[in-house]
Amino acid sequence: MDRYLEIANRFQLDGEAVSAVSHGGGHINDTFLVKTTAGEKYYILQRINTAVFKNAEALMENIILVTDFLREKIAQDGGDPQRETMNVVLTKDGKTLYQDEEGCWRVYMFIDGTMTMQTCENAEQFYLSACAFGHFQKLLADFPADKLCESIPNFHNTKSRYLDFEAAVEKDVCGRAASVAEEIAFVRAHKEFAATLVDMQESGELPLRVTHNDTKLNNVLFDEKTGKPLAVVDLDTVMPGLSINDFGDSIRFGATYAAEDEPDLGKVNFEIDLFDCYTKGFLGECGSLLTENEKKMLPVGAMMMTFECGMRFLTDHLNGDTYFKIHRENHNLDRCRTQFKLVKDMEAARELMDKVVKKYS
Repeated sequence: MDRYLEIANRFQLDGEAVSAVSHGGGHINDTFLVKTTAGEKYYILQRINTAVFKNAEALMENIILVTDFLREKIAQDGGDPQRETMNVVLTKDGKTLYQDEEGCWRVYMFIDGTMTMQTCENAEQFYLSACAFGHFQKLLADFPADKLCESIPNFHNTKSRYLDFEAAVEKDVCGRAASVAEEIAFVRAHKEFAATLVDMQESGELPLRVTHNDTKLNNVLFDEKTGKPLAVVDLDTVMPGLSINDFGDSIRFGATYAAEDEPDLGKVNFEIDLFDCYTKGFLGECGSLLTENEKKMLPVGAMMMTFECGMRFLTDHLNGDTYFKIHRENHNLDRCRTQFKLVKDMEAARELMDKVVKKYS
């Protein structure tokens, strides 16, 4: 604990750090809530997982560029830039990161009076998160995407992810492939599908935009008093991308009442009513910015992100659980199976999904 306090105190905090406790449930980075001597002043201390984010300096440059831009936009709209976006705290020598033998560390101001949700409790919450991510897309509409680097190269390049999957099957380093033959067959049956959006982007049929690339419900902070969305957080994967992938990842995570790692697939169902309310909120905020192709492909974005994520969970299971944190045996396999169940449900509901998009376009 003293070590974390020592690291925190290398940043420009208000007061001195006096406690640091583990915080949140993210898969990738190690996160701590830091309290200081300045009354009820809190900060977020994070160790960046440099096995995932290999260029932490470039990642932080992305975040600084985007949050500076967002603060200006929020202020212009009469909002509160200290609460409605993330605020990076620099080190005492003016850097975005502190590096030691344990890795790269950063600090954000803690946004108090907020709450996050791991699963969707009702349609209204999901609708509000759609408004938040649609508004995020809208605020960044005139940010020059070419200023940002890819914090994770090929992050949503599903064609590349498919090659990673096949390599994991071939190597089978843990001897698990035989036990997941059904899941492997499911991925291989979708090989051509996996190329759909990447091919459309490369041909110019879908435009590159500044995207969040991890638009899960739990990356929206809600105001505890009003229940309204306040800020979009976890900006590590903000980079040029496809708007329909942002939309699709939200549907993947939120258009079901089941947890992402629910082992009982009987509880895992794609909910068209949740898809409807999310589409309404998202297009209500940024629909006027999207091309007709983008709107038409929103259901494909939902299926693609769900398929891609399931494939990534399966790949990590085959590789020995080296990327996503696990908390039980076969945890990544459980996650994979929920995603593939949702893909099957979406494929069956495709006509209904198309009708919903047309309704709000």
